[in-house]
Amino acid sequence: EKTRERNTTRLLSTAAALGLLASNAWADTVTVITPYLSQPGTQAYVEGFEAAAAEKGWDVNVIDTAGDVAAVISRLEDSVTQNVDAIVINVDPAQVHVGLLAAQEAGIPVVGMDAGSDPLIAANVTSNGYAMAAETSVYVANRIGGEGKVVMFVFDAFPPVQIRGVVADAIFGNFADIEVLDRVTPDVSDGGIADSRAQMEAILAANPEPGSIAAVWAAWDQPALGALQAIEDAGRGSEGIVITGIDANPQARDAISAGGNFEASIAQDFAGIGSTAADVVARLLAGETLRESVIYVPTQLVTSANAAE
Repeated sequence: EKTRERNTTRLLSTAAALGLLASNAWADTVTVITPYLSQPGTQAYVEGFEAAAAEKGWDVNVIDTAGDVAAVISRLEDSVTQNVDAIVINVDPAQVHVGLLAAQEAGIPVVGMDAGSDPLIAANVTSNGYAMAAETSVYVANRIGGEGKVVMFVFDAFPPVQIRGVVADAIFGNFADIEVLDRVTPDVSDGGIADSRAQMEAILAANPEPGSIAAVWAAWDQPALGALQAIEDAGRGSEGIVITGIDANPQARDAISAGGNFEASIAQDFAGIGSTAADVVARLLAGETLRESVIYVPTQLVTSANAAE
């Protein structure tokens, strides 16, 4: 009787082990590829995606090409060779067209995570960049009374950020007495703060008179933080130069809470973008045909009144 029980236990244990192996063997595999993992927003997207993917039992491989956009193409091709079930990208789709073609030919769905729209991706999950830029640029225009010189920090190489600059250009252009003093594209290889600070230092030096710069509008928080450092270090914080950003990352929230020049940003639900991207991937893996090519996740204006929330 004891021998029979031991044999039964071994059989059950073996069956459980085989079941575990089978479940792991059949787990969906998803690759996430980005050149921008040094950016806090991208880190939060990825963390949100990984948390949702873990609940779904997926195997997720995150690949950071460290600012090298061209390398995304070869990583896409590698993922196709590995026959993954789905791919998620955080990069301009137009710049990795060849890699996306390889995925399409292999029948592997690609989802954009704040990437930009393209016929070769099933859907792009993002915040409404048009609305965010409109809110912060109108904030600036109102705060400076519709007149003065504005410095803009933009990044046209990345569609979700490029459209923010387009909207801000249009809004500032609608005010006859607002002049865009400079339209700066900072080096973002180290996150963007250091070069933005250096470029703002040069702009301040070229415009030394108090009141010669009314505001700094930044398409995301890192340039806003760099500009803030330059303004404070130059001893010009008391001039009332209004600074706005977009993303409301922790460092930006701290600066806004301090009540200085950095007055407003937009809180994107980064984790929500990541988890929503995972939900979109799940729908595609289930065979669903998506009706929406762009899926927006809600945002919120952040000022000193709610920065600590």
